[in-house]
Amino acid sequence: MIDELRKEVCRLHAELVRYGLVVWTAGNVSGRVPGEDLFVIKPSGVSYDDLTPESIVVCDLDGNLVEGDLAPSSDTAAHAYVYRHMPHVNGVVHTHSTYASAWAARGEAIPCVLTAMADEFGGEIPVGPFALIGNDDIGKGIVETLTGHRSRAVLMRNHGVFTIGESPKAAVKAAVMCEDVARTVHISCQLGTPLPIEQADIDSLYDRYQNVYGQRSHL
Repeated sequence: MIDELRKEVCRLHAELVRYGLVVWTAGNVSGRVPGEDLFVIKPSGVSYDDLTPESIVVCDLDGNLVEGDLAPSSDTAAHAYVYRHMPHVNGVVHTHSTYASAWAARGEAIPCVLTAMADEFGGEIPVGPFALIGNDDIGKGIVETLTGHRSRAVLMRNHGVFTIGESPKAAVKAAVMCEDVARTVHISCQLGTPLPIEQADIDSLYDRYQNVYGQRSHL
């Protein structure tokens, strides 16, 4: 099970590169090991070109290295805190994607002015507090901001994006969508004042996308 998760998480890192969400060695994807108090995550400072399933490390939910020859990501404590306090989360992603990070640098939430935002995030993408890297302060900010919020993404002030999901793939999708809407809303703001969407319409769009859209089992 761990070997399969390492393969998946390794593959998903390539999606961050493909969608232009990371540069150099920044950013990371992690995934919770089903049924275990463990997760897998990218090692610190390793090039995306050099990532292999074997280089993905295994940590416990306190962020301690359990298996692997490389040091875990510098964001490991943040990921671990999320997994400890949000048991429904099975994937966490961190990026410094350009447009979303620009909103984070302003300390400004991305307003819900696109149907795509209502679909994926159920409202605005909120801003979390400033926190230094290396301990679980970032994780605390993520959990405090997203608890009770429909958004799967948070803009950590002066830092970048963290996303959560029911799987690592879902968290990567949220990171891709976060950057996409951050770019579009930014451009809209340059042209004028974006038009808000009524809350009732946001709720309707979110419900349809989450419960009706796509292929559903007919069993």
